[in-house]
Amino acid sequence: MHHAKIEGVDHRLSEEHEALRKSVESFAREVVAPQAEQADRSGEFPYDVIRQMGEMGLFGLPLPEQYGGMGGDFLALCLAIEELARIDSSVAITLEAAVGLGSMPVYRFGSEEQKQQWLPALCRGERLAAFGLTEPGGGSDAGNPRTRAVLDGDEWVINGTKAFITNSGTDITNLVTVLCRTGERADGRPELTSIMVPVPRDGFVASPKYDKVGWHASDTRELSFTDCRVPADNVLGARGRGYAQFLSTLDEGRVAIAALAVGLAQGCVDESVRYAKEREAFGNQIGKYQAVAFRIADMQTRAYVARCAYRDAASRMLAGEPFKREAAIAKLYSSTIAVDNARDATQVFGGYGFMNECAVARHWRDAKILEIGEGTSEIQRMLISRDLGL
Repeated sequence: MHHAKIEGVDHRLSEEHEALRKSVESFAREVVAPQAEQADRSGEFPYDVIRQMGEMGLFGLPLPEQYGGMGGDFLALCLAIEELARIDSSVAITLEAAVGLGSMPVYRFGSEEQKQQWLPALCRGERLAAFGLTEPGGGSDAGNPRTRAVLDGDEWVINGTKAFITNSGTDITNLVTVLCRTGERADGRPELTSIMVPVPRDGFVASPKYDKVGWHASDTRELSFTDCRVPADNVLGARGRGYAQFLSTLDEGRVAIAALAVGLAQGCVDESVRYAKEREAFGNQIGKYQAVAFRIADMQTRAYVARCAYRDAASRMLAGEPFKREAAIAKLYSSTIAVDNARDATQVFGGYGFMNECAVARHWRDAKILEIGEGTSEIQRMLISRDLGL
């Protein structure tokens, strides 16, 4: 009987992807690691590290060369984010938000003119763009913003407030895309439009940085718009397309955040293995005791499964197949196990793990937000259950 040959699924990285992963891994160890603790303590934005990442082309990874990008794909971006997060989540989230929320919407939905105008400097990492979605009263209810934009002649006049916006107040931020209510639709729901605000701009204020639990060296601010005027053609895509745009932006972003969470989870394993081999108790390395060894084995298992999940979602996305459910699963699982691994790594380190200069303490503080940002765990469960027809 003749059997058709079954194509195997290969989740191993191509040579190009592996070469990129390795180069970011050494960059993270050699350049990011030495400054991570100090940046975490001071909360200062790591301009020098970001500049070097720009020179490596990381900010242009998934974007075409015609706009100054590297002509790579979204998986390449995810690999870079994962490797950075093994060492420092502040640097990783800066890259994730700059590309996933900053550049990608311009590339996906912008006019040719808008792409030519904004993308080259963003791809080089010389400038950063932000996406103003969340509001102080909104959180998960992002589709119902209070920020309004009214057309006055050939200008939009924007009024409102956005909260927790990444990369929105650095010295190199030059664009904030804002989701605004621009009217009512026939079905009574708000008409939502994405409007590009070049910054600095009259009527636009980025508040002082938040005092956060983690991600200390990442730039996160509240933004306020008071009669902020921008040209009418600063609409991203078309008027009334804002809701669809941010939903698809977040689908992609979930894969990237999952990659970041996997990096943090793996970083916790790396640190724990190293420490378990050098720390001694009761006359033995602590790694010789099953209580410690098995805990670390569980941590590695979680990181491995989460990595498979995000890479599967990424490969579906790259193949142009539906990936919404897989992205939500990857985001939900990866963020959960990042928190688990950070807690377990702190336990392996004992008292030292509670000291802020210890990398696992930073991972512990950085992990929790992963269950909240770019769609809470509850929202992911809602998406997954809906997709199952419930």
